[in-house]
Amino acid sequence: KRELAAHDLEARVTEVMQHLAMTGGRLEIALEPLATAASHGFEQIEFRVASHPKQPQGPLARVASGGELSRIALAIQVVTSEVGAVPTLVFDEVDAGIGGAVAATVGRLMQSLGDRRQVLCVTHLPQVAAFADAHYRVTKRGDATTVRADVEALAAAGTRIEELARMLAGGAITAKTRAHAKEMLEAARRAAR
Repeated sequence: KRELAAHDLEARVTEVMQHLAMTGGRLEIALEPLATAASHGFEQIEFRVASHPKQPQGPLARVASGGELSRIALAIQVVTSEVGAVPTLVFDEVDAGIGGAVAATVGRLMQSLGDRRQVLCVTHLPQVAAFADAHYRVTKRGDATTVRADVEALAAAGTRIEELARMLAGGAITAKTRAHAKEMLEAARRAAR
């Protein structure tokens, strides 16, 4: 049963990887026999990955970059959320090392996860944040001895557009930046329908 489940998980995660800028990438779940039974069975499980078709597969922990690791973790979460009962998923910078169209794909994937679970995501990418049902701005401040984090709900559409514009442009927010932020938010809402 474990071997069949591993093959099913491999195939489904590999399929999701194709949409996360890992075209031709693949996941393998190796079941390495143990000399004696352990509390988790007769095998040690190792995830092996190749992020593109010409790369040989290797242990996930050694061959995946930070961005690839984040995207593979997201692919695993997407697939396992269909059968799992975990009510809340938390992603901390799952979008590390990506941008543009891939970031929008990550946003759509997390939005679809949100149909079945509560999803919390820390992101610095407006392409991801635009897909959220609710948006919070987290700011940190401190001195040499303390750090304080403030969390502010961005409930009004205008404050959300302003934050997306800030994420897009940094300090110099222009009318064009705001228009782009508004367009991103509207496109994400259309995709949700």
